[in-house]
Amino acid sequence: MIAINKILVIQTSFIGDVILSTSLLETLHASYPDAKIDILVRKGSDSIFEGHPFLGRVMIWDKKGGKYKNLLRIIKNVRSERYDLIVNPHRFTSSGVVCALSSASMTVGFKKNPLHFLFSESFEHNFDGQHEINRNHSLIEKLVGNNTPAKPKLYPQPSDFEKVKSYKEETYRCFAPTSVWFTKQWRSEQWIELIDSMPHSEHVLLLGAPSDKLQCEEIKSKSTHPNIKNLSGSLSLLQSAALLKDAKMNYANDSAPMHLCSSTNAPTTVIYCSTIPAFGFGPLSDDARVIETNEDLDCRPCGLHGHKACPKGHFKCATTISQSQFEF
Repeated sequence: MIAINKILVIQTSFIGDVILSTSLLETLHASYPDAKIDILVRKGSDSIFEGHPFLGRVMIWDKKGGKYKNLLRIIKNVRSERYDLIVNPHRFTSSGVVCALSSASMTVGFKKNPLHFLFSESFEHNFDGQHEINRNHSLIEKLVGNNTPAKPKLYPQPSDFEKVKSYKEETYRCFAPTSVWFTKQWRSEQWIELIDSMPHSEHVLLLGAPSDKLQCEEIKSKSTHPNIKNLSGSLSLLQSAALLKDAKMNYANDSAPMHLCSSTNAPTTVIYCSTIPAFGFGPLSDDARVIETNEDLDCRPCGLHGHKACPKGHFKCATTISQSQFEF
């Protein structure tokens, strides 16, 4: 391995991609335990690194308040660090600019990045069934001498576990029924039917962002389950990870809570509607189950990220998923 003392990982996409990029952090730390490892993320994703045991600096790009002014500040900060290695799994122009102007000794990224020709080395990124952590690992495989990526990992702190301690006094299951994209989100009435089928001796905990609170409250109000709580908006991401870790089972769409489960090896059942596991963003927990329609729909998948409405108007990728497909 070459001498590497200062490393920067860049992932300024959304929280799920950031969580998956922690696989790179784990592998790099194992290979270069004495190196200073930093990360650059968008504002809002930085909270998952609070108390991280080996991560150094967390650089934050605020994309909403003076986006390009803040990008120039980030570039200046990155240049001042004189990194030996920058690993950039982000596939868009902004991170390419940071790499190009970084003064780093070595920069690696994907050929899908428009500025990949300015990297020291670039690699293919194909949706060919590989998991994203394997695709990301290809960026550093030559450097670490290992073809097996580490699993993503977050580090909830003692205070995070203390915050959710009271919810763990009884057997519980967590449900994250929402998604930013409508077509990645199982219908509320189907979630309610699933929740109502849970043993009434167990507790049902609804999780989500503050923006999900109303939808989760509606699910709660229509459910007949006697022990249901709506925790949307009341827990941080690390607190949610601490709660998911010890649940009997966690249920989520193809969305960020699934990746939170992977980061703590929490049991996970993931419901896929318009997207498919073959895109490479599936669950990585030891106990991971995938639920998807059994019908052969020629319109599925209809996109990588989902849509605000079903392009065909029938949303069969969700409605044809049966309750009998779940294991309790």
